[in-house]
Amino acid sequence: MIMLSNYRRLLLSALLSALLLAGCASTPEPVAEPLKPAVTLLPQPALPPLPAGAVRVNGIAAIVNDEIITFREVIREAQPLIAESQKKGLVDDKARSDLRKMVLERLIEKKLTDQKVKELGIKIGDDEIRQAIDDVKRQNNNMSQQQLIDALKKQGYSLEQYEAQIREQLERLRLVSMEVRSKVYVSPKEAEEYYTANLAKYAEDEQFRARHIFIKVDEKGSAEELQQAMTRALDILYEARSGKDFAELARQHSDDPAAKKDGGDLGSFKRGEMLADLEQALLPLKPGEVGELVKTPSGLHIVKLEERDSGKVKPFEKVKAEIEDQLYRARQDERFSQWLKELRAKASIEIKDSNGLI
Repeated sequence: MIMLSNYRRLLLSALLSALLLAGCASTPEPVAEPLKPAVTLLPQPALPPLPAGAVRVNGIAAIVNDEIITFREVIREAQPLIAESQKKGLVDDKARSDLRKMVLERLIEKKLTDQKVKELGIKIGDDEIRQAIDDVKRQNNNMSQQQLIDALKKQGYSLEQYEAQIREQLERLRLVSMEVRSKVYVSPKEAEEYYTANLAKYAEDEQFRARHIFIKVDEKGSAEELQQAMTRALDILYEARSGKDFAELARQHSDDPAAKKDGGDLGSFKRGEMLADLEQALLPLKPGEVGELVKTPSGLHIVKLEERDSGKVKPFEKVKAEIEDQLYRARQDERFSQWLKELRAKASIEIKDSNGLI
């Protein structure tokens, strides 16, 4: 994959389609989180085949401030989405029409942003393009200039066309930065208020630390052998509950070879990370208590809870940056949607009768 990164982070992928040079053609949903820019450069998909006797017709799908969007553009851009949906068996005539309508809306938004770029006189310098190209090469195993050219050629494009794609994307990036990002702000007070109202979100997972003594039992063993193992386990359990050193008992009696060194230490774990039967035996215990005898397919276990961390709430300073970023992204998404609405409200947009093409 040829990707552009470490140059400038994109603000909204709704404006910059994340189509990779050698990837699949798809149109991403708008997101609030800043993304690393991806170079959009794909061979244009062929138009879908026509039924026998049909004639290819082109026409105007929409007029946006005196600039047109054709049915051919809409069908061409929608075809990869339709093909992807067909693979999943999700396409009927209505679904095709809905996808084309969605693509038309996005082409209208693209046309509006392109017009805004021209209106504001946004320009991307040649040095910025070269820096972007260098990023592409670095992010692809330090590919050489010739390797990049060869990769583009396989897709039917020249380096000049590729540079034009990058320039267009970075122009839109700068536009969104000017119109959206610069107008979004989250204060420390807002972050703290959110933290206070959502303390449960920032509680650390409950953790346990435990030891066990394992008595191996042969599933195919006789009833007498099972009884002997049970008697042995109960004797050890009695000693453990009498206050004898549990780790030392594990070293002496456990059939787990590792217990000779670690005294039966099971380490630390969270809920759901341990064998269910052992976890259920440990959950009711307080630190220092020895639980009931546990039988599993492999044998008998005596468990002791050493420590229990009930899941303390992370301090605000530890999660402040995370909260500010979350609130910023949400507000940015809201601002972006509002900006698009305002842009559309000021524009002259006429959507033509599709005659069944959309």
